Amino acid sequence: MPAMPDLAGRIALVTGASRGIGYFLAKGLAAAGAHVIAVARTVGGLEELDDEIKALGGEATLVPLDLADMAGIDRLGGAIHERWGKLDIMVANAGILGVISPIGHVEARVFEKVMEINVISVWRLIRSVDPLLRASDAGRAIVMSSGAAHSARAFWGPYAASKAAVEALVRSWADETKNMPLRVNAVNPGATRTAMRAQAMPGEDPATLPHPSEVAEKILPLASPDLQETGLIFDVRRGRFLRYRLPE
Repeated sequence: MPAMPDLAGRIALVTGASRGIGYFLAKGLAAAGAHVIAVARTVGGLEELDDEIKALGGEATLVPLDLADMAGIDRLGGAIHERWGKLDIMVANAGILGVISPIGHVEARVFEKVMEINVISVWRLIRSVDPLLRASDAGRAIVMSSGAAHSARAFWGPYAASKAAVEALVRSWADETKNMPLRVNAVNPGATRTAMRAQAMPGEDPATLPHPSEVAEKILPLASPDLQETGLIFDVRRGRFLRYRLPE
C-alpha cells in the first residue's frame, strides 16, 4: 500500500462530499494537491467543504446534484470533459441505507430508491466518467461498498443487495480495464461514526466508532498513481486488500 499520494495537478470527483467519509476524502484529496469536484445534494455542506479546502490552499468545484437525477450525472461527465478533458480520480461514495426491516415488509418505493441511489446512479456515474478516467495516465476509481454485501445480515436485505451489486460492477469494470492504466477497487470502510450508521444502529455509542476523518485517511492512498491493485476490496479495518473468492 503506497504512502499518502502526491496528487498535484490531478482532478478528483467525489460524490456524497457534503458530510461523512466523502467530506473528509474530498479534504484529503485537496490537501494532497488535487482539484476536487465535490458532488452532493446539500449546498450548505458543500460550501463548508469549499471553505475548508480553500483554507488548506486547495481548490474545489462545487456541484449541487441529487444522484437520482440521471441526466444530471450524464451532464456532469460532459462538463468535466469540456473543462479538463480527463478525470484522474473518481470516488463513488454517496449512498443511502433505506430501512432495517424484514424483506417482506420493505415497501417497493423504499427498495427501488435504495437501488436507484446505491446501484443505478453508480453505474450511471461509471458510464459518464469511464472515458475520462481512461484518458488519464493513472485513472483511479474508488467505489464505497460495505461488509453488509458479504454478511447479508437479517433485516439488511435492500442495503446488502445494493452493495453486492456495486461490488459486481467493480469487478466487471476492473476486468474490462485490467490492461489499462485505470485501477478500480471497492472499499469496505467498516463501522464509522456517520449519520447513516446512527440511523442503522440508534442505540450504539458513536464514541466507540472511528471518526470518518480517520477512515478517509486510510482510503486516500487508493487514489495514488502508484497503486497497482485492481478489482479488489480494500478493508479499512484490516488495512489491506481482500481478494474475491469463489465458493469452494
